[in-house]
Amino acid sequence: MNAPRAGNRTGMTQLGLPETIQACLFDLDGVVTRTAVVHAAAWKETFDAFLRSRDGEDFRPFDAGADYDEYVDGRPRADGVRTFLASRGIQLPEGTPGDPPEEATVHGLGNRKNVLLLEKIRTQGVEAYEGTLRYIEAVRAHGLRTAIVSNIAFDIRPAFR
Repeated sequence: MNAPRAGNRTGMTQLGLPETIQACLFDLDGVVTRTAVVHAAAWKETFDAFLRSRDGEDFRPFDAGADYDEYVDGRPRADGVRTFLASRGIQLPEGTPGDPPEEATVHGLGNRKNVLLLEKIRTQGVEAYEGTLRYIEAVRAHGLRTAIVSNIAFDIRPAFR
């Protein structure tokens, strides 16, 4: 049973949405869950291992704040690898999307980061934004349909804390 949606003079619901809206999609990564810190940690582990194996103990580590924000945040995985490595004057073969995580290619490093990300989420969990969860509940209480979407390919339900 759908609850009636209360509108106001501007044609908006109490939720700040146009009255014609019937469903809301929410992005899991960064909207529903606080994953930026987990992504940054996975990138740091990936790049530091690569740089250490390439340059030895004198390598310059990946900065999970500045380097993450400047070179990888918000970019497709392979673009993040290319952009960060270019900032260090490093070029790698492109490889293919199916490259194993230990392969020293753009896609191999990206796949290594994804393996580490999934492991961190699986073992450490990920925190949800309480405000987003409250908004989702309010949307549902007003009779709107909801869905949470992600490009992370695994079941995250056990990882919520």
